[in-house]
Amino acid sequence: MDEERALYIVRAGEAGAIERVLRDYSDKHRATFKFESTDEDKRKKLCEGIFKVLIKDIPTTCQVSCLEVLRILSRDKKVLVPVTTKENMQILLRLAKLNELDDSLEKVSEFPVIVESLKCLCNIVFNSQMAQQLSLELNLAAKLCNLLRKCKDRKFINDIKCFDLRLLFLLSLLHTDIRSQLRYELQGLPLLTQILESAFSIKWTDEYESAIDHNGPPLSPQETDCAIEALKALFNVTVDSWKVHKESDSHQFRVMAAVLRHCLLIVGPTEDKTEELHSNAVNLLSNVPVSCLDVLICPLTHEETAQEATTLDELPSNKTAEKETVLKNNTMVYNGMNMEAIHVLLNFMEKRIDKGSSYREGLTPVLSLLTECSRAHRNIRKFLKDQVLPPLRDVTNRPEVGSTVRNKLVRLMTHVDLGVKQIAAEFLFVLCKERVDSLLKYTGYGNAAGLLAARGLLAGGRGDNWYSEDEDTDTEEYKNAKPNINLITGHLEEPMPNPIDEMTEEQKEYEAMKLVNMLDKLSRGADVKDLHQDGG
Repeated sequence: MDEERALYIVRAGEAGAIERVLRDYSDKHRATFKFESTDEDKRKKLCEGIFKVLIKDIPTTCQVSCLEVLRILSRDKKVLVPVTTKENMQILLRLAKLNELDDSLEKVSEFPVIVESLKCLCNIVFNSQMAQQLSLELNLAAKLCNLLRKCKDRKFINDIKCFDLRLLFLLSLLHTDIRSQLRYELQGLPLLTQILESAFSIKWTDEYESAIDHNGPPLSPQETDCAIEALKALFNVTVDSWKVHKESDSHQFRVMAAVLRHCLLIVGPTEDKTEELHSNAVNLLSNVPVSCLDVLICPLTHEETAQEATTLDELPSNKTAEKETVLKNNTMVYNGMNMEAIHVLLNFMEKRIDKGSSYREGLTPVLSLLTECSRAHRNIRKFLKDQVLPPLRDVTNRPEVGSTVRNKLVRLMTHVDLGVKQIAAEFLFVLCKERVDSLLKYTGYGNAAGLLAARGLLAGGRGDNWYSEDEDTDTEEYKNAKPNINLITGHLEEPMPNPIDEMTEEQKEYEAMKLVNMLDKLSRGADVKDLHQDGG
C-alpha cells in the first residue's frame, strides 16, 4: 500500500507532494532490510519513477527525499535488476558531483544530495553485478579519486569523504583490476595516506615522525569513521605489496607506516571504535613491506633521553636487569628507542587473546605482524622478548598456567585451530632467536613439540634465520631449579622417591636376580612374550 501511494504521487504529483510522500515512506522504512516479495513489482516501478523525477529541475530537499527512498529500495537485489542501467548510474554520478572535474564543493546546500547519492551508489554497486560492470565502463574509481582530491583537506565534509572511501573500498574489493588502477595509475597510495593525515590532523616533527599529544581530545565519530574507511581502502590497494621495488615505493610505505604509528597512539570516541580503528591499522601494517616497519619505533628526542636517564637513576640498584625498559610520561622506552606503538600492538594482541573467540580473524593478523617485526628488527624483538619472556624466576608452575602474556601464548601452542597454534608458536620461537633450547626453557617440550616436528628440530638446534649472538642471562632462581625441571612439562617437579630405598635386603636381592634372569634370556634370543611369562 505504501509503494502504491508513493508511486501514484511520484508519477503525477508536483515536487512538494513528491517530497512529502517520499519522506513519509523513508521514515516508515528507514530500518527495513527485508521486503515482501508480493510488492516487488511495485518497488521496481517506484525506483524507475524516482529516477525520472531526479532528472528534472527539482528543489534540493526533494532530491534528498528521492535519494533516501532509492537507498532503502536498493537494499533489495531483485529490485535493482531492471533499474541498474548506464543512464541511471550516470544520473547518480552527476548528483554525487562525480562527473564534473573542475566543479568545486562550495555549495553547502548540495552536500546532503552528494552524500545520499554516494550512499545509493554503495548499495547498488554492492548488490548488483551489472552495476559493478558499469563501474568499470564509467571509470568510477578515477571519478571517486578526483572527488577525494577536492575535499581531502576539508574537515566539514567528512560524510562525503567517508562514503566516497567506502565506495572505493567496495570497488577495489570486487575488482582486482581496480586495485591495480588505484595503486599505479591513480596514485591511490599517497592520496589515501593524505586522507588519513587529514583525519588525524598530523603534524610532522621529522620525515617519518609525528607529534603525539597524549592529553589531546579523542577523534570525533566522523573523523574515526572516515579514517576506518580509508584504512580499509588502503588495505585493498596494498594487498599484494610485499616487496619494495623502487626507492619511491619505500618512501611511500614508510610515510604510511608512520601515519599508522600515529593511528595506534590515538583513541577514538569510544573503546569499541578505538579497537576497530586499531584493528584496521594492524591489518594494513601487515601489507607494509617488513623493511619499512622500522618507522614504528624511533630514537628519543634530547628531552626524552634526559628523562630516561633520570628514570634509570631512580630505579633501585637491585633492578639493573630491568633497567632497559622504563615508562616515563606515557612513553615506553627501550634501549633509547620509543616503543609506544609496539607496546600498543602487544596490548592489542593480549586483549584479542582474552576475548577467547574468533582467533583466526582477530588474533592471527597482529601475531603475524609482531612475528615479522621481531624477525626483521632487532630492537623490536628484544623489547618484545623483555615484555613477553622476561627472565624466569618462578618455575614451580607449568608454562601454560597463569595470567601472564607468556602463559596465554603457551596455551595457544596447543590450540585446536592449526593456524592459531602455528603462529603463536612461531612468535615465541622468533623471540627465542629460533633456538630450540631457549624455546623449551619457556614453554616445555610438550607444548613446543608441534612446532619442532614441523621444523624438523625435535632433536634440537635452531631455525634457518640469523640472529645476533648475545646470550640470555638466566636468573639465580632458574639456575638453582634447572636440574629438577621436567623438560616435557617445563616446570619444577619434586624428585620422585626411589622405590629401592624402602625395600628390605631380601627384596633387593630378589629383584636383582630377576633382572639377571631377564638379561640372560634376552642374550639367548628369548622373545618379549617369554619375558612377561617369567614375571618381567
